[in-house]
Amino acid sequence: MKQLIPAFFIVGAVMVLFGAALTITRWTLSPYIYTIGATLVALAQINSPSRSNSPVVKRLRRQQIFGALLLVLTGAFMFFTHENEWIVSLTIAAVLELYTSFRIPQEEAKDEQ
Repeated sequence: MKQLIPAFFIVGAVMVLFGAALTITRWTLSPYIYTIGATLVALAQINSPSRSNSPVVKRLRRQQIFGALLLVLTGAFMFFTHENEWIVSLTIAAVLELYTSFRIPQEEAKDEQ
């Protein structure tokens, strides 16, 4: 399971990138690629263990999981809205993911000291 989580994350992240980029071409399979990739990313982040019991890290992990679920919700928006409303959801998810990807290692390093 320890080797499966990073593989899910890497494959999912590549699929999310290609799915979002191919949406510009209006290819009919691009929302499927994006949604499968977002689901893999969300599964990897939900199942990744946390090394810290700090309340700050727990809050950041909840934000990270919320961002991952927003990625999946963006896939649903790609299917059900035929304009570009899904970009707003993707932007919010990306900001949350980026923020937590920097803050969680900083807080875990603080806890180790």
